[in-house]
Amino acid sequence: MSIETVDTLVVGAGQAGVAMSEHLGKQGVSHIVLERNRIAENWRTARWDSLVANGPAWHDRFPGMTFSDVGDDAFAPKERVADYFVDYAKHISAPIRCGVEVKAVKRNSEGPRFRVETSDGIYKANNIVAATGPFQVPVFPAIVPQTEGVEQIHSHAYRNPGQLREGAVLVVGAGSSGTQIADELLRSGRRVYLSVGPHHRPPRRYRGKDFVWWLGVLGIWDLKVPAPNTEHVTIAVSGADGGKTVDFRQLAERGMTLLGMAKSYINGTLQFADDLKDNITLGDRNYLDLLDQADEYARKHGLDLPEEPSARDLSKDPACVSDPILSLNLKKNGVTSIIWATGYSFDFKWLHLDAFDAKGRPVHERGVSRVPGLFFLGLPWLSRRASSFIWGVWHDAAYLAEQIADREEPEQRIRLR
Repeated sequence: MSIETVDTLVVGAGQAGVAMSEHLGKQGVSHIVLERNRIAENWRTARWDSLVANGPAWHDRFPGMTFSDVGDDAFAPKERVADYFVDYAKHISAPIRCGVEVKAVKRNSEGPRFRVETSDGIYKANNIVAATGPFQVPVFPAIVPQTEGVEQIHSHAYRNPGQLREGAVLVVGAGSSGTQIADELLRSGRRVYLSVGPHHRPPRRYRGKDFVWWLGVLGIWDLKVPAPNTEHVTIAVSGADGGKTVDFRQLAERGMTLLGMAKSYINGTLQFADDLKDNITLGDRNYLDLLDQADEYARKHGLDLPEEPSARDLSKDPACVSDPILSLNLKKNGVTSIIWATGYSFDFKWLHLDAFDAKGRPVHERGVSRVPGLFFLGLPWLSRRASSFIWGVWHDAAYLAEQIADREEPEQRIRLR
C-alpha cells in the first residue's frame, strides 16, 4: 500500500476546497486536495435541472476570475457554476486529485499528526482541512411512513416535474430550494401544496441594487452570530427567471395552497401547525426591515438611487393564510408525491478525532478546531453569515491558510514527495 506525506491535506474540491487551495498556495504551504467525485460535483448532480445561482454573477464568484459568458447581473446555471470552479482550479494550478475517497482520518503515532486512509492508499499530514461543505446528509423527517404508498424524496434527489408520479405534490420547506421547486411544479401544471416554516424573505432587488449588495454595505454578511431564535430560519430567495422576489401571496394567487409547518401523520392525514400566518408575517417583517435599512443607508450616504415606494405594497392575505388548512388527507386531495426540502445535517464519521460536541457538530473558532492541525471550512456561520456562500468561503479560506502557515516555520513544513 502506498504512503504519501504532505504538509496539508484538504478534503473536498467544491468551492471550499478550491478556495483553500488558492490561499494555501499563496502562503507557500504544500498541499493536496482530495475529492471523491469531480470538482464541484454537487452543483452538477445534487441539484435540480433548472437551478441557477441565487446570487448574480458579479457576486457569486471568487475575486480572481469572472464568468466569461454570464452577464454581471445574470444568474449562472448550475452546470456553468460547476465549470467555473473547474476552470478556477486550472487557473490556480490547484493540486486536486479526483476519484479519491477519504475513509478515515486518525491521529498518527509518530511523525506527521494525522494518518489518512483513502481509496488511493495512505497519506500522512500535519494538517487536515475538512472542506466538504454544509450539504452533506439530506434531512428526511420520518413523519409519513414509507408504507403509505406516497412517493417521498428529498429536494437533493429532485430533478424536474417529469420524474414525479401524476398527481398533486406537497413540498415541505419554503427556503430557497423548496420555494423554487414548488414554483417550478406549479408552472408545469401540477397542483401544489407548500408547507411554509419560519423564513427570511429579502427583496431580490431594491432601488436598483441586488439584495446581496445591500447585505454587503449594511454589514449583514459580516454578522458573527445569528440573531436570537433565527438559527434555523431559512432564506427564501430565487435567481430563477432572471431573479425575482419570493412572494408567497402571489404563489397562492396563482393556485398554490400554503400550509403551516408539518407536524404529524395519522391515518392518511397530515397535520399542520397553526403558524402559517405568523411565518408569513415574519418573512414580511424581515423584508420591510431590509427596505428600512436600505433607505436609511441611502439617505445617510447621499446615494442617488431611485426611490421605490411600491416595494412596500403587500397583497391581501389569500384564503389559505387567513383561514389555514390544519389537516390534509393525502389520498382525498390527490397528493401522490412529497418533496422534503428540509435541509442537511453533518457527516464527519470519517474524522476519528475528538473534534465534535454531543450532537456531532464541529467545535471550532472561525474554523480552527480544538484538535491541533484540524480545520473546518464552508460550514454555516463558520465566521460570519456569508461563510457557507461562495464569496464568504473564499475569505474564510484566506484566514485558515494564514493560521496554518503561521503555526509552523517554513523549514518545519513537510514538502510534497
